[in-house]
Amino acid sequence: MEKAEEIDDRDLPPFKLLLACPSGLSPSQVSVHFDESYDRIPHPDIDLENSISEIWDQRVQLSTSLFNGKKFRYGGHIFHGVIEPNQGSHVCLHLGLTDYRTFVGTNLSPLWDKFLAQSQDDCQQCQHTSSPLGNAAVVETSDKRILVLQRSNMVGEFPGHFVFPGGHPEPEEVGTLSHQYDKDLTNSQLINRKVSQEMFDSIVREVVEEIGVPASSLCNPVFIGISRRILNVRPAAFFFIKCSLPSKEIQQLYSSAQDGYESTKLYTVPVNEVESMASKMPGCHQGGFALYEFMVEAAKDT
Repeated sequence: MEKAEEIDDRDLPPFKLLLACPSGLSPSQVSVHFDESYDRIPHPDIDLENSISEIWDQRVQLSTSLFNGKKFRYGGHIFHGVIEPNQGSHVCLHLGLTDYRTFVGTNLSPLWDKFLAQSQDDCQQCQHTSSPLGNAAVVETSDKRILVLQRSNMVGEFPGHFVFPGGHPEPEEVGTLSHQYDKDLTNSQLINRKVSQEMFDSIVREVVEEIGVPASSLCNPVFIGISRRILNVRPAAFFFIKCSLPSKEIQQLYSSAQDGYESTKLYTVPVNEVESMASKMPGCHQGGFALYEFMVEAAKDT
């Protein structure tokens, strides 16, 4: 199934920006509505729906280390711009549940485009896909360089490509492995707050695990938007994080990173070099760099 990731369709733009927040949003400006109404809707074509299990079984046979797990499904958002001078922008993310098995069988399937509905609305178009919300961070070092990883050839998505560090927010971290919980107002609000905090906690966790830097060296992340690659409609939330360490020290720490097996090399490069590397990134990460550039331009205007 990895071959589906290698498709070179020059007629497709690499990404679509679903949400851009150039000013960068703090945790208090990002909320979540976690609800089963944002879960995937099964496709009416039974044969296509059955292909999910068939593709998963094929993948498991090829890789015994592959395992299923719950993920948060992106189901849209509501954005509120600045209404009063003393109030910032705010976004509410709509999240449901999905799993890695369904992701492999829909978004990563060679038949991924068959799962798309005919609609101009993004969420309606992707209602039959797993569309787990990934995350990634543009990390800036104390000497003003950007961290870029080269993915291992052993990973399932875009082996060998350049990426920003990231992964997924995890339902397991906040105990939301199903929608079976007491849905009174107080409990629902608590779940929503936990999931919202996981959006920020998870990206710090991913950077620490993939790069090897201590969490204490990272400033609080700011949310800069959501990019979706056009190829297999994979969405990802992007953040900007400053690191207090210089690039040379970060390179030394990378050698003992917990999840270092997912990548083969760490690059610490000036912004203009990231521009030249972007064409070798997955579409959603190209979009993430565009979100970063919007943030930099917005900072110049303030």
